[in-house]
Amino acid sequence: MAECELRQRKKEDDGEVNLQEDKEEIKSAEQDQVHNENKPEPIDDCIQSCVVTNTMPHLVRRYRPVHKIYNAYQNLRKLKGPKHWYAGSNYFSNQASFNFRTNNYRRSKKEDFDSEDDKNIDISAKIPSGTNKMPQILETLLSGISERWRNWIIRGIFGWLMIGLFCLLCYGGPLALMIAVLVVQVKCFEEIINIGYSVYRIHGLPWFRSLSWYFLMASNYFFYGESLVDIFAVVVNRTEYLKMLITYHRFVSFSLYIAGLVWFVLSLVRKYYMKQFSLFAWTHVCLLIVVSQSYFIIRNIFEGLIWFIVPVSMIILNDIWAYVFGFFFGRTPLIQVSPKKTWEGFIGGGVATVICGIIISYFLCQYPYFVCPVEYSEKFGKMIIDCEPSPLYTLHEYVLPEFIARAMSVFGGSNKITIYPFVIHAFWMSLFSSIIGPFGGFFASGFKRAFKIKDFGDVIPGHGGIMDRFDCQYLMATFVNVYIYSFVSTPTLQKTVQQVINLRPEEQLQLFYVLKGSLENRGILNVQ
Repeated sequence: MAECELRQRKKEDDGEVNLQEDKEEIKSAEQDQVHNENKPEPIDDCIQSCVVTNTMPHLVRRYRPVHKIYNAYQNLRKLKGPKHWYAGSNYFSNQASFNFRTNNYRRSKKEDFDSEDDKNIDISAKIPSGTNKMPQILETLLSGISERWRNWIIRGIFGWLMIGLFCLLCYGGPLALMIAVLVVQVKCFEEIINIGYSVYRIHGLPWFRSLSWYFLMASNYFFYGESLVDIFAVVVNRTEYLKMLITYHRFVSFSLYIAGLVWFVLSLVRKYYMKQFSLFAWTHVCLLIVVSQSYFIIRNIFEGLIWFIVPVSMIILNDIWAYVFGFFFGRTPLIQVSPKKTWEGFIGGGVATVICGIIISYFLCQYPYFVCPVEYSEKFGKMIIDCEPSPLYTLHEYVLPEFIARAMSVFGGSNKITIYPFVIHAFWMSLFSSIIGPFGGFFASGFKRAFKIKDFGDVIPGHGGIMDRFDCQYLMATFVNVYIYSFVSTPTLQKTVQQVINLRPEEQLQLFYVLKGSLENRGILNVQ
């Protein structure tokens, strides 16, 4: 080994290297290494303490590209012993990082981070968990109970409190529900966007928090404006400046978004391009998931409270029944991203949800308060829920399919059934909430596991954050809105009036004569 070392140093002084001699040197050193009891140190230690410089061994310098330098360097280090390869030795004179080429190679072997802070994306310590959180008084009272049953009791207590709050909001009417949806939307957006900030560790970047909330405001202006135009169109058109906002609503919304885009571009910092664009995308995904879904919920409310209460109740019931069946009977894991979910809970919760959904729908169809569309009354100056229930909410007699009628005849039943047509729609919604709805929760579970967090927050003890309770609701809201406009919705008077008001005066006059002639021909209008 000593001869090899002397011969190598001599080659460095002469500046001439013979590759064939180097190979023979390695072979000779390898034979000597058999009797060497020195164990090589971990590679990372050497990477942190050594530097590739012009004084490095020619044997290493001769290998190109960089990955060959790495391999040759590690081979020589193992063969000749670690003591020859520390920083400060004859071979490595500087105690710093590798030169820019080896740094680039090292980064290519790992993830490409903008800073050292990004190497650890475990943010579980930064995002509070509410599953195991409980008030101090309850923790004292339940201290003698096993953790499994203690969690059951906490979830049950706060679950009933949330159900009570939900019933109170429904009693408060559409305005209370709209405000509640907006509050939930903002809180969900905050929980998701905070995860992005924690992952990328860029709290100091200029304007980015302000930009995220600005885009939330602009999105709400667009979506909520679209909703309110249909409801308050007659009132708004009486005020000139509000009429202009209605007429150019989409242009104003687009201008707000463009202003945010320009603001974002001007805030870019050279060393944080990747981070800033990542969070820009993160913000837009949050807006897609949260704001657009809350818009659909508002639209569903205006169609009648029943289109809001029934779907929300189905998701709540499915979550409760799946938890109950899984808690007592769960044995078979359902899906990898959510190990606690079981087939027993999934199937039992689904069947119970369909039954409960039909019962709730049948009950609510009997009350105009739940089935009438939400409209603004000029006479009373407020939103009202008063109408003659449509055929969708009146009892109809249906003949059962033959195979069901035969089964009913065995028990002395009739081959006909009298139900509300809405109950049939509720059946399909209950199937969606039971089969597809839980995948919103599975999606959220996978999202949380990707960032090694247990919950989105700790607002609700035993349950987690607001987003933990509404992950399935957003998926359900979209389905209900699509279902309404595909199979149920019919033109409404308010929408028609709004379109007529937006016409030019000569077009309105032409429509008047056409409508007048149609009414006279059908004998509805008699003009003397």
